Order: sequence, then C-alpha cells, then structure tokens
Amino acid sequence: MSAISNPRLPAPSPVKPVLEPGTPSPKGGSSKWLIGLALLGACGYAAWQTWQKRAQPSETAAVRVAHTAKVTTGQLDLRVRLAGQTSSSEYVSIVAPVMRGPEAGRELILLHLVPTGTRVKKGQLIAQIDAQTLADHIDDIGDDIEKADADIRKRKAEQEVDMASLLQNIKVSESEFRKASFDARAAEVRTEVERELLKLAEEEAGARYKQVQGDIAQKNVIYGAEIKILGITRERHVRHRDRHQVDLKKFTINAPMDGLAVSQQIWRSSEMSTVQQGDQVTPGQLFMKVVNPSKMQVEATINQGESDSFRIGQKASIKLDAFPGIELAGHLFSIGALATGGYRQQYYIRTVPVKIAFDQVHDKLIPDLSAGADVLLTQSEANAKQVPLAGVFEDGGKEVVYVKNGQTFEKRIVELGLRNSTHAVVKSGLQEGEEVALELPFAPADTVHASL
Repeated sequence: MSAISNPRLPAPSPVKPVLEPGTPSPKGGSSKWLIGLALLGACGYAAWQTWQKRAQPSETAAVRVAHTAKVTTGQLDLRVRLAGQTSSSEYVSIVAPVMRGPEAGRELILLHLVPTGTRVKKGQLIAQIDAQTLADHIDDIGDDIEKADADIRKRKAEQEVDMASLLQNIKVSESEFRKASFDARAAEVRTEVERELLKLAEEEAGARYKQVQGDIAQKNVIYGAEIKILGITRERHVRHRDRHQVDLKKFTINAPMDGLAVSQQIWRSSEMSTVQQGDQVTPGQLFMKVVNPSKMQVEATINQGESDSFRIGQKASIKLDAFPGIELAGHLFSIGALATGGYRQQYYIRTVPVKIAFDQVHDKLIPDLSAGADVLLTQSEANAKQVPLAGVFEDGGKEVVYVKNGQTFEKRIVELGLRNSTHAVVKSGLQEGEEVALELPFAPADTVHASL
C-alpha cells in the first residue's frame, strides 16, 4: 500500500525561467517579500507564545520572592500599653498660707525655696515667705493696743472724778435734808403757812437726797459699760494681732516629712513654668509637694470598653520616656469605679483612671515623668506553638497559612488561640519548625517559589 499511495517519481529537472522582453528583474521585489513574511511570522510566533503562557501557566509565571518565618514554641503574653505620668502615692501638699486676718489678700513673695528634686528631712526649712510687711502691721496693731489701754486708764480716771463729785453732791443733799428736817421739827412756834412751807422744803430735800443716792447705782452701770466698750476695742486689737502672729508663723514652712521636694507649675509670662524663688503666690495656692520616692506609681487611663480585661494585681513592665534604658517591674493596684470624660473629648468618650505601683525603686524615678506601662492581661502555656500574625490570611472565612514545602508553598487551614499584636498561639494545623510565608501568594496559582 505504501508503494501505491506513495509512488516513487523521478526528481524533476530544474527549469530556467524565461524572461519576456520588457519584464523587470524580480531580484529586488522578492527580497522585500521575504522580509515581510519573516516579520509576520515573528509576530505570529510571539502571539502564540503569549497565548500559551495564559492558557497553561507554568511555575516560572508564579515566581515571587516570599519572606518566611518559622513556627516557634514559647510563652505568649497578651499585654496592653498604657501611657501616663509618674506620681507618688504618699505625699504632703505645701500651699501658700491663708491669712486669718482681715488683710488676707496681701501679696505673698517666696524669699526662699529649696530647689525642686532636693531630698529634705522632716523639720527642714523648705520655703520662706516675705513677712516684713506683716511684721510691720503687727507692730501697728501693738500701738493700737497700747492706745486702747491708755483710753481705758483715762476713762477710769474720769469716772473716779465724776464719782467723787457725785458723792460730794450726796453729802450736800444729805446736809440739806437734815437741815430741812430740823427746821420742820421746830415749826410749833411758826405760823401755819410757815409750817407748811417748812414741810414742803423737807420733802423736797428728802426727794433730792434719794435721787442723788439712786444716781450712784446708775452711774456705776454707765461707767462699767464705758469700760467694757473700751475693753472690747482692746480685745479686738489683741485678737487681730494674735491672728497675724499665727500667720507670721505660717510664713516659715518646714518639711512635714522626709522625702523629695517637688515644685509645682504656675502661670508666668503667658506660659506654664516651675515655681522659683522670688515668685508671688496667692493664699491657698499649691506650689510644692514633699513626696515619698519609695512609693511611686503611674497614673494612666484605659478605655471603658477595655476595663473588663483589667484586674487588680496584674503585673506590668514600666518604662520611662526620659530614661530609655530603665525598665522597672510593677503591678496594677487601683482601678477607678466610674468612667470620666475629658473636656477636650466628645461627651460619649469615657476613660477609667488606673494606677500602677512600682515594685522596684530607682534613683532616677521622680514624679511628673511620662511613662509607659505594659500590663500583662493573660499568658499562654509555657511551650505553646506561635506563628506571626503577618503570616495568617483569611480565605473563605477561614484562617490559612502558606507553609514552605521545598521550593513552593502549600495552603493550610489553621486554628488559632490567644493572640497579641504580633503573634498567635497555634492550636492545630502547624508543627514547630515549619516555615510560613509572610506575604500572600501569587493570585492565579496556589504555590509560589520560596525565597532562597
């Protein structure tokens, strides 16, 4: 059959073309046609290659550099960072004295003030307020007291003179009454009219004598009232002086306890600054605290939505912004009962105040330092498998990872447990030492080449 279907024919002999007269030579035209056909073929081949790559993806089409991380074991901590300010839980506030005298609004200038951060002992002088004006005022009040004493002595002398004159009048009235009585008893030798006149004279002298005697009691009451009024005036001056003497003692302020002197902030020259020697303070103004540096704490706030996760006694790791190399241990010891709002926040935003106590003492730990506390909310088991959250993806509502398998990655569904901001505990789906991709694989393919 092969011989019939494929008969062997003799090779054709070459035929030389015959050129007719007037026909141009085909050498130049044939070369152009060949070049055009070659270009057309190259374009077709390129299009075919592109179609082949799209229709049948190869491993080289999915090549992508993928960073990996290994599944490790260890204890996973869930911590929350709280920002706050350091303070002391044991302190005494030093305020400018409130004067008890009527001149309570006079200026108070700090003549002496220990520098902030000074270690002080109980009873040590820490502040001295200018008291010269008050001392001069007390001297003036003393002059008023002396004047009141002089007025009392003068009035008593005048009363003694008045009383002596009154007693003299009583004696005169008594003599007149006795004379009238004597004349009345000798009235038998007189006429009826004369006897009547003598009787009337006796009655008049007796009434005048009784009246003068009654004036003594009335004068004693008047004199006593006048002396009492002058005594009240003197007592008012004495009490005024005594109140200022108490104020004068308050102008010298001694440390109420052993501790650290911490100056407070005041408004000076349109900005807040620390109280300094020579500043003027107002009565009742807080200008210093003496704190116990061995009982320090961090005052912070938490969102009310997260307050259920916090418990008293939770451990914390505290860092100071001013001293990056210091990390101290602490624990949560106070949680506010009510959420509060800030004047710079919306009314519906509420925070709960918390306090974290330092379990360690450091020489550089002072009040009013900005600090951050990592509060430990919960922990996993000691040898729990952990995977970075950067290598966990969501696919169809499930959490998946891409595990390195040779030069490629395979998709695997995992079950995760406790997680923090960087890692999660693996309950199932991964083994220790396996590597997972930290970037999502190439979209069209389920595998990518691993990064070497």
